[in-house]
Amino acid sequence: MAAAKITDTAKGERVVVCLSGGMDSSVCAALAAREYDAYAVHFSYGQRTEARELASARGVAQRLGMRQFLPLRMDLFRQIGGSALVDRSIAVPLAVSETEAAAEEMSARRGAEVPVTYVPFRNAHFLSAAVSWAEVLGAKRVFIGAVEQDSSGYPDCRPAYYEAFQQVVEQGTRDGSIVLETPLIKMRKREIVALGVALGAPFDLTWSCYSGEDRACGVCESCALRLRAFAEAGVPDPIAYAEQRSDG
Repeated sequence: MAAAKITDTAKGERVVVCLSGGMDSSVCAALAAREYDAYAVHFSYGQRTEARELASARGVAQRLGMRQFLPLRMDLFRQIGGSALVDRSIAVPLAVSETEAAAEEMSARRGAEVPVTYVPFRNAHFLSAAVSWAEVLGAKRVFIGAVEQDSSGYPDCRPAYYEAFQQVVEQGTRDGSIVLETPLIKMRKREIVALGVALGAPFDLTWSCYSGEDRACGVCESCALRLRAFAEAGVPDPIAYAEQRSDG
């Protein structure tokens, strides 16, 4: 859990948190809200579960007592396409077994394959908007719940990506002092669940499914990763699923 620790020296300092309403971003938000005056920014970008994610993010921000919730809408990803999350002509793939997932994770890390659920360069746009708001607020930190391990092999979830973007922030902002915080990036999903429980993160309000808005589908890759994380952490997942895939 050491990777997720935040120092207790900045009480009252303003920070901006990228809050999708998903499991990881909500735990990240709980960390930030515990120590700082946290301001949440949420992005609706034409994703299949746009309305459900917005409702989840708003509920999480309210439950955590965040200072402000800023919903932003961007239409460029829907127009550009190229991802199953925003282009309905591309099917959301079903989750694979744990053995297949391990093989695909290794392949993705070698750069051989990126899932069709990857939204091209999405996090750069999210970070840019969050940093812009941080400048206006006088916030010195921007939190994002990116996770490299147990993820889907997305290139914009790697530590090197955030290290590079940090250089952009330092060179492209007024005084170059805003710091990107990725407290969960080296953690496993099961560790994130355990941390969220310890923090009292509102998992009951979160949404991870790529396709369902009423009940989580239970069979997409994101649902499978979430279900596996809760199972490995020995914690019941509080949201409802339409079905669940068995690896047996």
